[in-house]
Amino acid sequence: MSLVNLTINGKEIEVEQGTTILEAAKKLNINIPTLCHLNLQDNKTVNHPGSCRVCVVEIEGRKNLAPACCTPVSKDMIVKTNSIRAVKARRTIVELLLSDHPQDCLLCKKSTNCDLQKLAVDLGIFEIKYKGDMSTYHIDDSSFSIIRDLDKCVLCRRCETMCNEVQTVGTLSAVGRGFETVVSPAFGLPMLKTNCTFCGQCVSVCPTGALIEVNNVSKVWDALNDKSKTVIVQTAPAVRAALGEAFGMEPGTLVTGKMAAVLKSLGFHKVFDTDFAADLTIMEEASEFIYRLEQGGRFPMLTSCCPAWINFMEQNFSDLLDVPSTCKSPQQMFGAIAKTYLADKMKIKPENLIVVSVMPCLAKKYEAARPEMSRNGVQDVDIVISTRELAQMIKEAGIDFVSLQDESFENPLGESTGAGVIFGTSGGVMEAALRTAYEWLTNETLENIEFKEIRGLQGIKEASVKIKDLNINVAIANGLGNARKLLQSIREGKANYHLIEIMACPGGCIDGGGQPYIHGNTEILQKRMNAIYREDENKVLRKSHENPYIKSLYDEFLGKPYGKKAHELLHTHYSKKSSL
Repeated sequence: MSLVNLTINGKEIEVEQGTTILEAAKKLNINIPTLCHLNLQDNKTVNHPGSCRVCVVEIEGRKNLAPACCTPVSKDMIVKTNSIRAVKARRTIVELLLSDHPQDCLLCKKSTNCDLQKLAVDLGIFEIKYKGDMSTYHIDDSSFSIIRDLDKCVLCRRCETMCNEVQTVGTLSAVGRGFETVVSPAFGLPMLKTNCTFCGQCVSVCPTGALIEVNNVSKVWDALNDKSKTVIVQTAPAVRAALGEAFGMEPGTLVTGKMAAVLKSLGFHKVFDTDFAADLTIMEEASEFIYRLEQGGRFPMLTSCCPAWINFMEQNFSDLLDVPSTCKSPQQMFGAIAKTYLADKMKIKPENLIVVSVMPCLAKKYEAARPEMSRNGVQDVDIVISTRELAQMIKEAGIDFVSLQDESFENPLGESTGAGVIFGTSGGVMEAALRTAYEWLTNETLENIEFKEIRGLQGIKEASVKIKDLNINVAIANGLGNARKLLQSIREGKANYHLIEIMACPGGCIDGGGQPYIHGNTEILQKRMNAIYREDENKVLRKSHENPYIKSLYDEFLGKPYGKKAHELLHTHYSKKSSL
């Protein structure tokens, strides 16, 4: 390992050869403003095209300023990050960016979360110095999940790096030249007509309001104010590990009880937990796995809880569509049970029952609108909002979230086990399935229920679990780029697995496209993951098949797991889709 000595702002430092000036400055706690630069997936993928030039610095002996994010250090280099020349150039660059940027910050969905806005404030820019023609584009609101507003694009290309290098979807790329350059799908197609999976990772990393979620908050308020409707809500596992961040709470703070309390305060008639439906999903998935095992069915079996990766598979691996479990996701299972079993108990017509979901995921908005997710013209789930949108509603209502006293979810669809909550992080669905499958196959109590070998934020994890005389080979992938590698190995016959879990977002749902913005901060992801496992550990019941309300649901309504009625309500099918 070769080391290089250099000086930054009069401070000497020794770093590895190949280190950028930006990275070296961080080691000295010297802040160099950036816009296009972004570390992704624990620094393994970096967006540093040097396109914005906000991070320019002065290097002694060089005529031109250099972008710190993509300039490697060299021996005895002397760098000034705060020279008059560098600061003035940085200010001019931001002023030029602002000259071609809409001045509607008060109305922008990214206001207070906008990196360009923060840069302008930090640099003391409070007027538009350069005036002239501004780029104007049509807003793409074609999809149920994502809105593109190219007027606000600063060509940082973070979304392009995320879409192409991390997720390997390839929907977004730079198109055109000079002033006409935009980041867009090929041929300028609307997002709904592309191979976009709607994972929302592009939204997560966009520094401005060029990419935002479709906001359904007004639909929820309208539903709550409609006296002819009964409005119930379900909340996904990962939401409780991140919602507190929107109110200044420490990342990883569990707010399960506060979340139940605030949803009641907002006016929902019943407040339930998607974790209940996660337990229900395990009942069906474990049953399907055992059925395939005993009947010589198709392996591996893939869990199908993540709608973004289902979209990805339908477009890129349609030859493997007999591999995914036929089970609906927990969100959709909850909706199906709510519109049948619960509606009957409450003596409400399904069309008068509005099911609202709070999800960490933008693809859930798309999933809820899929035609397969309805019966007799009635959708399983009516409205989906993200964790960020719920935070918006709480702030709109003027509720002091941090001071709320904990409350509980309501039954019968609010009771869950630890197995249900760990769905929120990569490896959790697999672990939950193994807890139940083991006991059903062996008729023995599983004492050590924590499968720690399949936990963590690694992109691909593998393990072998001994159940009776059979070694069950499992694999877990998070991030669609890793999913592609895993699925390709299956397609080529190189992999020998029984069970596979795939989550589209790096780290799983804890890093979903609808969670509070963290721009790939692995430390925060780790804290969210730890919170999920902490809630599991604190549960009295930790195996899905032990949930008493799940047992009652089968006894009173569904019959046996993986039976006729369960298939009718809780299972679905997937179809080949064209891909660009």
